[in-house]
Parts: sequence; C-alpha cells; structure tokens
Amino acid sequence: MPPAAPSPIMRRRRLGIELRSLREAAGLTGDQVIERIGWASASKLSRLENGRSRPDPQDVGVLLDLYGADAAARDELLGIAGEAGDMRGWLKNFPVMTQQQRSWAELEAGCAEISEYNPVLVPGLLQTAGYAKVRIVSARQVSEGAGEPDPTDEPETEVQARLARQLLLTREPHAPSYTAVLEEAALGRRAGPPDVLHEQLVQLCDLALLPNVTLHLLLRDTQIGDWYLPPTAFSLYRFADPLDPETLAIEGGFTDVMSTESITLNRYKVVFEWLCTAALDASDTLSWLIEATGRPTGATSPSTVAFGPATAPTQRRRDSGRLTDR
Repeated sequence: MPPAAPSPIMRRRRLGIELRSLREAAGLTGDQVIERIGWASASKLSRLENGRSRPDPQDVGVLLDLYGADAAARDELLGIAGEAGDMRGWLKNFPVMTQQQRSWAELEAGCAEISEYNPVLVPGLLQTAGYAKVRIVSARQVSEGAGEPDPTDEPETEVQARLARQLLLTREPHAPSYTAVLEEAALGRRAGPPDVLHEQLVQLCDLALLPNVTLHLLLRDTQIGDWYLPPTAFSLYRFADPLDPETLAIEGGFTDVMSTESITLNRYKVVFEWLCTAALDASDTLSWLIEATGRPTGATSPSTVAFGPATAPTQRRRDSGRLTDR
C-alpha cells in the first residue's frame, strides 16, 4: 500500500531544515548566500529555511548548486520542494477550508500518530457539527465584543472545514493512531445546550470504538502527577516519514504556537503520559461515555439513544491504584 500523503507544512519545514544544514556545511552565512545569488529580499532565504513559504523548485535548485549538494540530496530535496509547493492535489480533499483550518489540516496530513489534550474543549477532530458551531459562534462574539473585525468566514464554512479535517481518522488506508485525553468539564453543561452535548457524547462513543482511536477521560477531581496542572491545550504529531520532525502545537485562546525543538517536545510528552495515567483507561472511558448518553452500558450502537440524566453519571475514578465508584 502507498504511504499516507505527506503533510505539506512538514515538507516545507523538512526542506528548510535540510537547506539550512547544507548552507552551514558549506560555511556560508545567510547574507553571503543572498549576495551570491542576487535575491532582492534577504527575508526570502529566512522564510525558506523556517518553512514559512511555499518553495519554488527553481529557487531550491539554485541553492543546491551553490551549496554543492550531491545528486542524491538534490533529487530528494527537489522532490520535497515539489510536494511542499504544489497544493492543488492536496486541496481537492478540502473544497471548503478557511485559512486557519487549512493550517491545521496541513499539519495533520501525513501523520502516523496524533496525541491531544484540551483542558476545556473536545478536540476539533472529535467535535460534532453542533458542538463545533457553538464553539465558533461563541468565539466570534468575543471579537465582536472587543470591537474587532471578524477574521473568520461564516460559521457554517468553519464547521464544514472542521468536519473535512475529521476524515483523517477514518481514511483508508493509513489512518493515524489517535489518542486524546478529554476533560470532564468539556462535556459538562457549560459546554453547550443539552441536545448538542448528547450528540457529542454519542459521537465520542462511536469514535472510541474505532481501532485507531483511544480516548481517556480525566475526571474533575483527579490528581495529575504531583499535583500538576496543565496550563494549556496541546497536540503532538509524529509523521509517517521518520525524517519529518515531530511537532508540538500549543493552542491558546486566540494564538497558536508550533515547535519542533526536542527539549520542548519531550516535556510535553512527559505531561501527556501523566495525563493518560491519571485519566480513566480506554475501557472505563467508553463505559462512562455510554452511561452519560443514558443508554444501557452493554449497548454498542449509540444512534437511537435518548438524552440521559441531567446529573453526571456514576463516576469511576482511580484512587491509590484502584477504581472506586462514587
């Protein structure tokens, strides 16, 4: 079977890392490269090396000539440049895609493994259309209240973009291994109307049954490590191509930050392990979700379930290494 299509954004970053390495091996500074090639903008090389622009294969070829790259490196990097620059085939999978959603979709494409945690929301790859719309509309109200122009398209466009991204989890072949730690608060009454929350719970039950999806529920009063409190949402990405750098995305309220620095990545990997250890395991999480929908625990199809009780279901928690009911 052919490998999953590579991530366009990771192709750009991979290319940038390789070009910078070749430049440094040639003993050249950025200013020297610009002077010898005669590019008008000094920032052009910086954008290429930092993966912030779509590369022109002709420009990449000029740099490879200057750096004295051998034939094998030249063929490989020109191929990567082509994949990073030609977005037309990739975008056919996303006919409706806003710029913000496109950046996330680019990052997710080509992933072999995704690990996510969000302290207040259901991660975007798991959201129903109704839950996503509530999130998008409420966020727009903040911008409007601050007197700022709305930077997004119509809510329905954003919703459809998010749903298009979710096809990643069921693509055939090569769906990524996906693990998420869900906070109980993300499924509580503050998150949306009862019908929206019920639909979201039902979808989570369905997704938890997929062979490549693992969900862990973190109950409200669960201790993490030595009283650790995760300060923000984050996602970890590992790609099918082992030479594409693992990536961390830190999601803020209105700003997202991405990093490939190994020290930072390792810290968040430790935090994610703590979260998975503290949370309910996959089996108990599925039982909790099923009970929250109000259907019998032994049921496996959530499509005909009525909304469950107003209060939270009986919660099973980890306490001193054992599960207890309360």
